[in-house]
Amino acid sequence: MSTLIVTAFVTLDGVMQAPGGPNEDVDKGFEHGGWQVPYVDDDFMTLMTDIFERTADHLLLGRKTYDIFAAHWPRVTDENDPIAVKLNSMPKYVASRTRASLEWHNSHLLKGDAAEAVARLKEQLDGVIMTQGSSDFIRTLQQHDLVDEYRLLITPVILGTGKRLFADGATPTAWKLTESRASSVGVQYCAYERAGKPEYGTFELDAEE
Repeated sequence: MSTLIVTAFVTLDGVMQAPGGPNEDVDKGFEHGGWQVPYVDDDFMTLMTDIFERTADHLLLGRKTYDIFAAHWPRVTDENDPIAVKLNSMPKYVASRTRASLEWHNSHLLKGDAAEAVARLKEQLDGVIMTQGSSDFIRTLQQHDLVDEYRLLITPVILGTGKRLFADGATPTAWKLTESRASSVGVQYCAYERAGKPEYGTFELDAEE
């Protein structure tokens, strides 16, 4: 049985659309692509390297993010780049209704219903399955209660529009903060693991008799 971790770059208002460039994802006229790039420093790269080297055994992607990654990472052939080495070699599983084949080394197409396929994958694999990007696909995982942990890199910027990490339909769940670090330019890395169901209380005063 494997653990499914969602790793995401998000803004203060929860947007995760197109962090890496203006043409990455322009759905619904999104005009803020590339918002993450100015915040990428040595601390940020150390965090990302640690995440991939320490936690990721398998990569799970939606089709759009797979296409972006497959167009970029196979061209990064520097053996001293730990992220490229890991991504290019590790098993990759892709949910797609349109692709019939995958060219990137060690990539596998998930067939049938995406949520059912991921549930089977979690049963079959050992270690950690990690997602990156794939906002639309992540919502499917959330709606079917398949996410075990989050690794969020929260950037100190508000965009006001764009695809968000959480939307209506996510399963109500409590989460426990297990790790937190900050980069020199204010990117906050937070790791959360499941902590059961939400608990509720009240600050209301008893009605006067």
